[in-house]
Amino acid sequence: MTTNANMTAEECCDRLAALRCCVILPTYNNANTIESVVESVAQWCHNLIVVNDGSTDNTHNILQPLHEQHLITLIEYPDGKNRGKGFALKTALHKASEMGFTNAITMDSDGQHFASDLPTFVCAAEENKGAMIIGARNLTADGMPGKNTFANKFSNFWFKVETLQTLADTQSGFRLYPLSTMQGIHFVTPRYEFEVESIVRLAWRDVKVMNVPINVVYPPDRVSHFRPLHDFARISVLNTVLVCIALIYYYPKCFAKWIYRTLVCTTEDALHLACAVGIGSLIGTLPIWGLQTIVAIATAHLLNLNKVIVVAFSNISLPPIIPFILYGSLKIGAFLTGNSAPISISNLTIESVGQTTWQYVIGAVPFALIVGATIGTLSYLIIKIFRK
Repeated sequence: MTTNANMTAEECCDRLAALRCCVILPTYNNANTIESVVESVAQWCHNLIVVNDGSTDNTHNILQPLHEQHLITLIEYPDGKNRGKGFALKTALHKASEMGFTNAITMDSDGQHFASDLPTFVCAAEENKGAMIIGARNLTADGMPGKNTFANKFSNFWFKVETLQTLADTQSGFRLYPLSTMQGIHFVTPRYEFEVESIVRLAWRDVKVMNVPINVVYPPDRVSHFRPLHDFARISVLNTVLVCIALIYYYPKCFAKWIYRTLVCTTEDALHLACAVGIGSLIGTLPIWGLQTIVAIATAHLLNLNKVIVVAFSNISLPPIIPFILYGSLKIGAFLTGNSAPISISNLTIESVGQTTWQYVIGAVPFALIVGATIGTLSYLIIKIFRK
């Protein structure tokens, strides 16, 4: 990444303007720091949006003169109620889009972030158009609250589970939102968990999510509104929902994209690839539970097939597919053994399969051959069609 060591404050302002980027400061009862934070940021960016999230201290009286001097664009709610950081950020991001900005950098207003780190975001944004950029704090630095380190590791872990991507810091409030790539996403969370929801859902949209190093300080009189028990519980509920969605939507999407890249966007012979798909599907359908991967690797090596594809398709016997594999095997087994007992996929149980083990084994091999041949043939036709 291009260095920002020699970037002046005025140059930073010009390059942020070229990126059509503003800085957003959500604030709630930060009267002790908000004015100094605004003045510091204003040296590096001429476009500031400040959201007064229902502050009950002297924040309004501090911000109003700054707004009248056109130093900031001030957003305040008509009812003056506190609605949460997520709501404040969504309100400001929407306002930024209305004002014609295509990027927005958010910073906390408690004084923990340094405006002098804005050039780091400028360089990263110029080199990574449309990316979500998050400032990565040094979580091992002296003075870093222990709860922050734990919470960030916890959040990083679940982000990786939900997106299959790794970040060093997923909780930093110093981040750049690519407004142009966020269009059409309806974010549902109103408080701190919005910062988790936003990066996960952008990652699901194939938006690049990345970290850049930033400095951070936690002064003794810093005002934090994070409620460890309440907000941690909300974030945990959100992560549970996101994991479920990832299993149903994101993982299959990633697998489908991998299949497309592997089978279509490659120069490997179509017949060779189709054979790997077919052999893998055959092995995955055979009654060798727990041994499919070992058998797949050995078979792929013996037949000189693409090992990754063979192993991937040998895992075809996933829980939703197993009843159909059992049903197909039992039906063919019944035909071959002359068993006329009725078989229904709706009443298949471990006990019923156990009572017809021989029938299942007899039918499983020809059924696996049929599945392998069918999927392999379809794969060959699909590859040929898409490669035209």
